[in-house]
Amino acid sequence: MVPPVSQPVAQPGTNPAEPTPLGWGQTLRVYLEAATLRMLLLGFSAGLPLLLVFGSLSFWLREAGIDRTTIGYLSWIGLAYGFKWVWAPLVDRLPIPLLTRWLGRRRSWLLLSQCVIIAALVGMALTDPQQALLPMVWCALAVAVGSATQDIALDAFRIESADTQRQAALAASYQTGYRIAMIWAGAGVLWIAARAEVTPALGAAGYQHGAWQTAYLVMAASMLLGVVTVLFSPEPLAVEMPRARNVAEWLQSALVEPFADFLRRYGRQAVLILMLIAVYRISDVVMGIMANPFYVDMGFTKDEVAAVTKIYGVIMTLVGAFVGGALAMRLGVMRVLMLGAVLSAASNLLFAWLGTRGHDLSALVWVISADNLASGIASAAFIAYLSGLTNVNYSATQYALFSSMMLLLPKFLAGYSGAFVDAYDYPTFFIGTALLGVPVLLLVWLASRHAAPPAAR
Repeated sequence: MVPPVSQPVAQPGTNPAEPTPLGWGQTLRVYLEAATLRMLLLGFSAGLPLLLVFGSLSFWLREAGIDRTTIGYLSWIGLAYGFKWVWAPLVDRLPIPLLTRWLGRRRSWLLLSQCVIIAALVGMALTDPQQALLPMVWCALAVAVGSATQDIALDAFRIESADTQRQAALAASYQTGYRIAMIWAGAGVLWIAARAEVTPALGAAGYQHGAWQTAYLVMAASMLLGVVTVLFSPEPLAVEMPRARNVAEWLQSALVEPFADFLRRYGRQAVLILMLIAVYRISDVVMGIMANPFYVDMGFTKDEVAAVTKIYGVIMTLVGAFVGGALAMRLGVMRVLMLGAVLSAASNLLFAWLGTRGHDLSALVWVISADNLASGIASAAFIAYLSGLTNVNYSATQYALFSSMMLLLPKFLAGYSGAFVDAYDYPTFFIGTALLGVPVLLLVWLASRHAAPPAAR
């Protein structure tokens, strides 16, 4: 089989010959371009399902009387995001009957995954975990799989929608929409559920399934914003691929070639790159599972947590995402990647300090400000870095591999975070998560020292 023809383009942070930096005026105008604005809306569609099967769902389950051990194990539903590379080649290559002919390769998969998410959210809304937990688990898993599939198609859609130099801006816009959705799926779902209660309390914990049902039906309807955006967006210019002569050739092209291409282009450095991807966000992910229990144990109320962490904190993340995107375009991705790694690890030490303060709302505001600003900077730089590693011929599969590796180890370790806190205490736990970030600094430094071949586009 003749390999796909591609043209090399220098990638920021992965090759010494980076593109000429944009001026500040040009940099800011990028955020007003149509492709960037579309990523804002699609980022909202991508960010909405995440908390609905993690943070908000754990709140719902705990209020329904589900024990903490079970809730902790259910967090492993998130491993669906870590294995999305398994079906990413299908998203990259397999046409959907009728839909692909109508919408194109990327938009057809986006629309299908969004429909799965909507249907599964409706299923969660109609299920009372107090009466039957297993159907809730299956619906939550369907949301996670649909969301992971949407991420695969959306990452490819984003990478193919603009040139290399604009990837950081698209990543920042995507993160903005993503974080806005997290406000809606975090604080918004609590606000709706609270106002949907029809009596002051039912049962010892005041649990009312009808309130949560209303909230999750509203969340399902909110996914329609992404559906409308997909329907009215242009399909990215398709990369012409050689037509496979038989099934074996198709499997070679869809399953083997994307991974072989990455190894050919990066050689021995591929191991270093994959190690960096696997641990870059480990401090944040492992710490994040215990954040909500920590707030409860420190005596913060639901209103305080919603206002400070779910609304104000997300706004600070958006600020960080824009700062990170702008700095990456001006200074190069690798420098900002190092900055994000330092800030992410250091901000966890602030949580250790907060654990000694008790119920101190002012201290919570300062800690959340620093932590979410650091997270936004790190996320924007990391997404731009991953985008720069992909070959546009295999963008969905390769990006899915990278983003899956980013979650596998951190999510697995995070499942045991509750047991660690029970055995020790919160300050020790947060210090430990900060120390997990130390090897990341070494890996970023090593990756920046070794010039990599440009990713094909």
